[in-house]
Amino acid sequence: MIKKYIIFFFINFIGFCLLAQNNIVDDVKIQGNKKIKASFLKHISVLKPNAKLDSLIIEQDIIRLKRLPAVSHAYYQVFKSHDNHYNVFYNIEENFTLIPNLSLYTTNNDEFAYRIGVTEYNLFGSNIGLGVFYQKDVYDSYAVNFRAPYLFSNTFGLAINYQDLTTQEPVFFDNTTANYKYNNTSIEALGLYELNFKNRIEFGFNYFVEDYNYKSGATNPNVPQELNVDKWLVKGIYEFNNLNYNYQYVSGFRNMLNLQYVTSTDDALQDFFIGWNDFYYFKRLGAKGNWANRMRIGFSKNDKTPFAPFSVDNNINIRGVGNTIDRGTGSIVFNTEYRYTLYDKNWFCLQGNTFVDAGTWRNPGGNLSDLTNSDNIKLYSGIGMRFIHKKIYNAIFRIDYGFGLTKGETKGLVFGIGQYF
Repeated sequence: MIKKYIIFFFINFIGFCLLAQNNIVDDVKIQGNKKIKASFLKHISVLKPNAKLDSLIIEQDIIRLKRLPAVSHAYYQVFKSHDNHYNVFYNIEENFTLIPNLSLYTTNNDEFAYRIGVTEYNLFGSNIGLGVFYQKDVYDSYAVNFRAPYLFSNTFGLAINYQDLTTQEPVFFDNTTANYKYNNTSIEALGLYELNFKNRIEFGFNYFVEDYNYKSGATNPNVPQELNVDKWLVKGIYEFNNLNYNYQYVSGFRNMLNLQYVTSTDDALQDFFIGWNDFYYFKRLGAKGNWANRMRIGFSKNDKTPFAPFSVDNNINIRGVGNTIDRGTGSIVFNTEYRYTLYDKNWFCLQGNTFVDAGTWRNPGGNLSDLTNSDNIKLYSGIGMRFIHKKIYNAIFRIDYGFGLTKGETKGLVFGIGQYF
């Protein structure tokens, strides 16, 4: 009996695909939306009235809609209108999109920092993001971010970001450490362009001022105790996105390449480049499991400087390691975790996870062989929990406990909003 149903479904599906060559879309209708505008959803959808009925285009539209912050789930229905004309209904389950965010992180060295803010991801019902945050990491910081990927058309948008970020940063040289008060004040503008369903690019400029002031620790005549310089940054981002979402579950892969060139107004500081590539792979395992992976490979100009750009940090790449414990001009990091749904009902989901974070860094001015030096390799593992509200965008409160797998390593808790990656 089951085989008969499968054969029946398969024959009807093939028939639908063949008939679609001659069938016409009478109208595309939106159902279930409340805050997000139907006109916006029709604007970004590829399927249009009077076009041929194409199931592949419909499927792509549904995946695109599910990627929107305002949409928790979407599906479609097709009904005959008259003759060979059909109405296509896109059914929307909305997310709540005015989201507070909170990040907390600490280690067994009693380091503690937090970031708190709020973001509206569906401003004016048009998938426009506007957010602010305040951060306390020894010093006060704040930022304002604006992102409208479909501001000018269904493929072209704009992002503008402003930040005044101040932290206490460790600087490493001569096997010693100094603490600096670091400030980065920047304004950034990016053009956002969607090439097609899976590919998009961003390109723009960033003007920023970096300010380092010595606070405590070791000193060296060759290491300045004060540094204030204006810089320009040119940025390009290319993303390939083949992810498919089903509430808390993700499948597929995604790749993001970020390239930057930085030039300084101070002739004493050389221009430099930095680039990194993030590769993500997600796979559903059974009915409740999700395997998630991220690999980042990054390199910058290999200057021998205590202010190297790639950091080893609790909240970025290695859970439990501490807040910026080392720096380098090259980095390879691999994060893998298994997420398992412990409880799932209506709007709430509880996930447990186990993870392994591993990374290695090239010393400033060093060689590629530094990446295989055991002193530069960090290996951590741990467990965590995810408390997920399925009807609020990115409403995932995470807590992870990571501990080093080699002798003498640290351990600690990492809190945050959203999945770690």
